[in-house]
Amino acid sequence: MNAFGALTGDSFVAASRSPHTITIVTDAWHPQTNGVVRTLSTTCDILRGWGHDVTVISPDNYTSVPCPTYPEIRLAITLPGAVGRRLAWLNPDAVHIASEGPLGLAARNYCVRRGIPFTTAYHTQFPEYVARRTGMDPDRIWPFIRWFHKPAQRVMVATRSIRAQLRERGLHQLHHWSRGVDLECFTPDAPPPPEFRDLEGPILLYVGRVAVEKNIEAFLSCDYPGSKVVVGDGPARAELEAKFPKATFMGKRTGRELAGCYAGADVFVFPSKTDTFGLVMIEALACGTPVAAFPVAGPVDILTEEVGAMCNELARAIDVARYSDRDACARLGASYSWETAAHQFVSGLVPLEEEGSASAEVLLA
Repeated sequence: MNAFGALTGDSFVAASRSPHTITIVTDAWHPQTNGVVRTLSTTCDILRGWGHDVTVISPDNYTSVPCPTYPEIRLAITLPGAVGRRLAWLNPDAVHIASEGPLGLAARNYCVRRGIPFTTAYHTQFPEYVARRTGMDPDRIWPFIRWFHKPAQRVMVATRSIRAQLRERGLHQLHHWSRGVDLECFTPDAPPPPEFRDLEGPILLYVGRVAVEKNIEAFLSCDYPGSKVVVGDGPARAELEAKFPKATFMGKRTGRELAGCYAGADVFVFPSKTDTFGLVMIEALACGTPVAAFPVAGPVDILTEEVGAMCNELARAIDVARYSDRDACARLGASYSWETAAHQFVSGLVPLEEEGSASAEVLLA
């Protein structure tokens, strides 16, 4: 039986019981550091541990050039049909397209031409992302997003807000795929970094890409006492450092060092309005740190009154979040499991047929 036929016949069995060959096509991959890459790489590691044969088609397989305005992102340059030939040679049980970039587009077009079922994911508020970088009206980008994802058998989304948004835009074949936290790393007892010792409290922290679409300037220009700390790197760092000399820019941190930054902060500030989830929020919560954010997709799906605050006035959200219950934050953060998220991913690769499955209930919600 052709492996692609599995997608139109029997559904995938639970990940831990029935190994499959899975190909993930993504324009976001190492050495990029962001939530999409962390989600995909962690998911791949778990699936391989369960016995699945996972292949990633990414820019490091091809000649690439820097993305205009964001050189850290590499755009693959391929010969016509190169991605399709690779997919044909791999002949996987499932194809998942994780991004709307050149590789994702090539894989999508190949699958559509050959009648091969595939799934996609909506990881980033792509229209708003492009708008922040180009000034283009986001409504002009949405027809492309709808066209790109419409042929997919499933479009995987992380939150109810994004699911509702995509439904309004004409995409209905939606499947829930959440995110997780490495709970061995991100804990409330992670030691704060030495740089925090001499900072005036409260310590207000941002973690993530330092890029225009993350709206970091809204955080750094916020009129709130204390110390503002930025952990991460990106194309906007030099400009922001020059504009906000009182802020502390610590560069990229990972693992336990990053956990210490979260745990040592009084409030984690999430100013982005272009994320679909916000993985850094649940990492901060797992470290016992409350979150202040705008009331947009991502924060409205994750935060409760116990663990943070949302307001269109960021200073007010910070002030309320400071008094949140840090134990409640840690409990909520600990409820996000990468293993659960990986099961959701696998179950979304084909139509679900088992009644009563948790993923099926979410899909129909």
